Amino acid sequence: MEKCKKCLLLEAGESVTYEQINAYLASVRSELTDEKTAEKRLEFCKSCENLISGMCLKCGCYVEVRARLKNGSCPEERF
Repeated sequence: MEKCKKCLLLEAGESVTYEQINAYLASVRSELTDEKTAEKRLEFCKSCENLISGMCLKCGCYVEVRARLKNGSCPEERF
């Protein structure tokens, strides 16, 4: 089965990595943004040409982490 290139990690079937990311995010709760902001950021990422299987080709981050962090910013600086 071919992996989805325009998906977030959980959507691409990367459940182990997704679980590790959630564990990390739980450990940095004070550094997280609100759900509405995170969802807006992820919607942008899902439409971006630089998203490949949950990773940003511009900076190499997992977008599901960057979107949740208060200081998370897009390397394209579009949001």
